[in-house]
Amino acid sequence: MPVHRSGTVRRPRLRRIPAAGVILAALSLLFTLPTAAQAADVPARGSATMGMGVVEHDGRGGLPTDNKAVQTEGVDTSSHNGNVAWATLWNSGVKWAYVKATEGTYYTNPYFAQQYNGSYNVGMIRGSYHFATPDTTTGATQANYFVDHGGGWSPDGKTLPGALDIEWNPYGAACYGKTAAGMVSWIRDFVNQYKARTGRDAVIYTATSWWTQCTGNSSAFGATNPLWIARYNTDPGALPAGWGYYTMWQYTSSGPTVGDHSKFNGAYDRLQALANG
Repeated sequence: MPVHRSGTVRRPRLRRIPAAGVILAALSLLFTLPTAAQAADVPARGSATMGMGVVEHDGRGGLPTDNKAVQTEGVDTSSHNGNVAWATLWNSGVKWAYVKATEGTYYTNPYFAQQYNGSYNVGMIRGSYHFATPDTTTGATQANYFVDHGGGWSPDGKTLPGALDIEWNPYGAACYGKTAAGMVSWIRDFVNQYKARTGRDAVIYTATSWWTQCTGNSSAFGATNPLWIARYNTDPGALPAGWGYYTMWQYTSSGPTVGDHSKFNGAYDRLQALANG
């Protein structure tokens, strides 16, 4: 058997790692860190709000300057706004509102009753909207979920047709992984089912830049679905294909009391006509 001399200690040999390997390992760590940071920036499912991608993608300009056209002021709300001071808004001239009801098939707004009923109780004409997630379930499935959770319509003269909020994906790829044809098919699936359930054509809320990118600037809905255009600038700019005019224009996300303010393209009696169908 081997004999060790007194006073000597055998030390294990250290394996040398080539310098190139150390550099590669460091680079690998460096490039994984931004990915983790980006993941932390993705909002929680259900937290999406109407127009949340507008400033990031289209920027922000000034407020509307042309007041010659007769228009009627409105707002949109979500759980982000909590309990809304509807009397304050009414007294400031706001006459209509849209309230987020649902998102995908996994979320309902916990403040929906206060916002939807509260706006009605002060005299506003109100409706509800659905934040679309075309990568989770079909358009028809989401239309049913919307109608079943606050997105219906009543011929009471105070209820606007439901709105489909279709815009940049806050949780991933802008177009939800769909081709332009696939996105058009998804939207058609939603609006057809919504009409089958309610008898009304849903309002489509979108931004021209997103619509161009993700639907190929489809003109398929201009003849049937009212357009709610999003652009935070002095004018609504170019509209998506198929629409010769907008019905509503969300022009800012930093208005008083509730940030998101819109103009209905017409006098109050035209707003009533939209509610009545």
